Amino acid sequence: MLKYAMIGGGPGAFVGGVHRRALALNGTAKLVAGCFSRDLEKTRAIGLELGLDEDRLYATPEEMTRLEAGDIDFAVVVTSNEAHYPNVKTCLEYGIHVMCDKPFTITSAQAEELVALASEKELILAVTYTYAGYPMVRQAREMIERGDLGDIRFVNCEYPQGWLAEMLETTGHTQASWRADPERGGATLSLGDVGSHVEHLVPFVTGLNLTRLAARLDTLVEGRTLDDNGVILTEYDTSARGMYWYSQAATGCVNGLKLRIFGDKGGLEWFQEDPDHLRYTPIGHPPQIIVRGMPEMLPGAIPYSHTPPGHPEGWLQAFANIYSAFCATIEHGVTPDFPTGEDGLRGVRFIEACVESSRNGTTWIDLA
Repeated sequence: MLKYAMIGGGPGAFVGGVHRRALALNGTAKLVAGCFSRDLEKTRAIGLELGLDEDRLYATPEEMTRLEAGDIDFAVVVTSNEAHYPNVKTCLEYGIHVMCDKPFTITSAQAEELVALASEKELILAVTYTYAGYPMVRQAREMIERGDLGDIRFVNCEYPQGWLAEMLETTGHTQASWRADPERGGATLSLGDVGSHVEHLVPFVTGLNLTRLAARLDTLVEGRTLDDNGVILTEYDTSARGMYWYSQAATGCVNGLKLRIFGDKGGLEWFQEDPDHLRYTPIGHPPQIIVRGMPEMLPGAIPYSHTPPGHPEGWLQAFANIYSAFCATIEHGVTPDFPTGEDGLRGVRFIEACVESSRNGTTWIDLA
């Protein structure tokens, strides 16, 4: 097994525990060290709870990476957004491969620096855009690659949640508090948190490259500083067009990520809350439901499916699939098939372009 260390993911955190469970699920790596909190006592408390040696629990990320370099195989960075850049940079400077949570960094300049540093040191840098790990997302990508949809005409992707439909950030809610703070979360709230997933998912599945966008970022909840809702019109490097909608103020929604792709030969639809089914409609024919684990699955999707059909696989397994590919690249040098630092950089540039467009009255912004 590979050995890894974690930065962030301490008491009150959410996603750090998900990363740890995903890595335990696929059995490819063992947690051996950590700096889980800015408070050493909190780091010690959670580290001992996780069964780690006390002498491998650290007061600062710099101390941990300096002392663990050469022993650990990679580090996982799951801090609040503003701490991604310094912590990833420290890991890379000490020669450590990194998996970072999204959004990758606060600014594109930071992301560019990290991508260049990883390339210079020949290190693997990845970002957890989790939905790339779902089997039926891989199925959709392969169907598009082989031409089942023909030329893509229109893409619609939406990601509504409702957990921020009230001002939770003023109640002491840990996750809401840092996300809604521009000093810690960055220039956006919900765009960075869930809109970034939309930005990654569309090109990952379709192969389209986004060339222009026009965004309107909204703050629907009175008193909130940053966006909690947004609509983005998109144009790609073909004749295809699209529309994205994200929200964390969509009252009553839970985790409604949905992707619809329409071509001149057929359409595909995938809904994250029903992840084992892909709706495929060839032009002139009735809809077909492709079920995970059944014979219709294509070779690129099969390795991402682990249980028999009818036994649903979900978010945690998708995380584990991302880590399986990441760890295989570290161990065996296989071609990366997971979201990389370059994907993270593109995502930060997307966020910056959306902010610029919205501030200028939803003007069209050309992307390099």
